[in-house]
Amino acid sequence: MILPGATVKVKNPDDIYFNFEGLVQRIDDDRVAVLFEGGNWDKLVTFGLSELESVQLKVGKKK
Repeated sequence: MILPGATVKVKNPDDIYFNFEGLVQRIDDDRVAVLFEGGNWDKLVTFGLSELESVQLKVGKKK
């Protein structure tokens, strides 16, 4: 399930953001606004719900 605050990955291979991961900011009908943050840039991009998949975050081991 994709809700605001969830981490998602772009699964559409024809999109320039293919395999990028970002945070869901807003959902409106079948459109989802995703925030991408990378180094010195932030970008908010809108996708169709079918173009995204939810990402399960993994917890790393402490050394």
